[in-house]
Amino acid sequence: MWISHATWRNPSQWSNFVCNSFSGTTTFVTFTLTFQTNELTHQQKYSKRQYMVYELIRLLHEQDGLGYRRISYKLNSWGIKTQRGKSWSNGSVHSVLKRKFQRDSRYLNQRSTIYPDQLSLFKLETITFD
Repeated sequence: MWISHATWRNPSQWSNFVCNSFSGTTTFVTFTLTFQTNELTHQQKYSKRQYMVYELIRLLHEQDGLGYRRISYKLNSWGIKTQRGKSWSNGSVHSVLKRKFQRDSRYLNQRSTIYPDQLSLFKLETITFD
């Protein structure tokens, strides 16, 4: 027997449905709730060092107009190492800017997406126990 959402929300119509529990039987209301979210995975934040290096690279690139190669020379001359302790190359400077942009856009486009919840019709099921 299926119960519509309108009937379920209107208690005055509940008397139309009589649930008899006989010896050895139990009646259940069953339904399915479907939901989806992207907030269940851990989002690791940048460390202070990573954020400071990113901001330094961004400022050198955007405000000073330096290319990736010149930024890598500056970082190496200042003694700043990559996250893994290596010297900077133009590719690693480009990667820092690209990955930050990808990470931010993924957060905005995927993690903040709101998906609609879906609720099935309510159904009465009787289970017989031996």
